Amino acid sequence: MKLYPINAGNFKLDGGAMFGVVPKSIWNKTNPADTNNMIDIATRCLLIEEGNRLTLIDTGMGNKQSDKFFGYYYLWGDFSIDKSLRECGFHRDDITDVFMTHLHFDHCGGSIQWNKDRTGYEPVFKKAHFWSNKDHWKWATQPNRREKASFLKENIMPMYESGQLNFVSLPQQDMLINSELGFDIFFADGHTDKQMIPLIKYKGKTIAFMADLLPTVGHLPLPYIMGYDTRPLLTLDEKEKFLNLAAENNFYLFLEHDAHNEIISVQKTEKGVRLKDTFTAKDIFN
Repeated sequence: MKLYPINAGNFKLDGGAMFGVVPKSIWNKTNPADTNNMIDIATRCLLIEEGNRLTLIDTGMGNKQSDKFFGYYYLWGDFSIDKSLRECGFHRDDITDVFMTHLHFDHCGGSIQWNKDRTGYEPVFKKAHFWSNKDHWKWATQPNRREKASFLKENIMPMYESGQLNFVSLPQQDMLINSELGFDIFFADGHTDKQMIPLIKYKGKTIAFMADLLPTVGHLPLPYIMGYDTRPLLTLDEKEKFLNLAAENNFYLFLEHDAHNEIISVQKTEKGVRLKDTFTAKDIFN
């Protein structure tokens, strides 16, 4: 097995929305805001090469939305999935599986593009199986009014219409061992219903792709929960459970949204689970 970080692009989000009830005077120390109160955000995906299978976890925003849409998110940098894949020696047509932690636009938008005539949409990864789960799919395709703006039909329905959509099994509790993709999955419902956190076994290590359960290093304290979460008190419990598990088992936490920290480890302290070490992907994957 080989692992590769795939940067699908950087953007900015309102720091207050990203930290919920936590005052700016506190979160600004770890995630400094610009004059518009915006903080740096990445869409760092993960590519897993194992045998003939090439699995991409999440795909970022993509590029099919309007200039007005992207104007809300202050894109910065010159990263893209195609460029990142090329730097790793791959092409989009090499991807066999696309695993989506959840279907918010900044996690799955890069899965779908305009067709050649710009009359409709088509999958970016023409040879890939797309993976979600039945409960989250229903949640995303019949969205509540609070999340509706994050679940864009043009990102979601073409997966089904292409015939490439698949669903992983749902566990009895919150952990699926040895999923259809070959890795374990922790299910979390606080941010959105049935978000999936993959845990990949790699050279004796466990790499946890944190998605929106832990967006950045600055979100490590339990009450530091995004204003976007639909059930923040549930996120509180899920974070506590997962971070304790990570500290006890020395997980390496792969941060999708932290623009400045790729991978971290955590430890238990008197104040709760806190940062232990930071790593680059090269430190862990080479």
